[in-house]
Amino acid sequence: MNPGSETDHDIRRATDVETVLLAPELFDHTPTPEATRRFLAAPGHHMFFAYAADAPAGIPVGFITGIEMLHPDKGVEMCLYELGVAEDYRRRGIATALIHTLHTLARDLDCYDMWVAVDTDNDPALGAYRGTGATDDGGCAVLTWELGDGVE
Repeated sequence: MNPGSETDHDIRRATDVETVLLAPELFDHTPTPEATRRFLAAPGHHMFFAYAADAPAGIPVGFITGIEMLHPDKGVEMCLYELGVAEDYRRRGIATALIHTLHTLARDLDCYDMWVAVDTDNDPALGAYRGTGATDDGGCAVLTWELGDGVE
């Protein structure tokens, strides 16, 4: 398989804590076993890993997470919560394949849309999302309330 070809990687649903913990560098912070277990067990929470043919066997090189969000007047939408690809495996179609996987799942689940919040200066992420058909929904501010470190 040629690096960069559509066949040099495959996408699989994450199903166990041990696999998530094999690739801490893909995440913003090192995943904890308890938070990982809770995420994987939570209804409406989805995680997929990308594996490359030229990577060590069983070690993910990318991931995507999505969370179904339900509201009484809207129905269900899919939030693309996070996407990460190891630096050595970027620009090979892995992010695109992961986004398409989550998008297909959202369609299969009858979600009315899929959305992502992204920093406006994150050009690689914006390019990946726009390259898979996402459009800018207009100006939006993301406000947060800090409640702690988030790690249990």
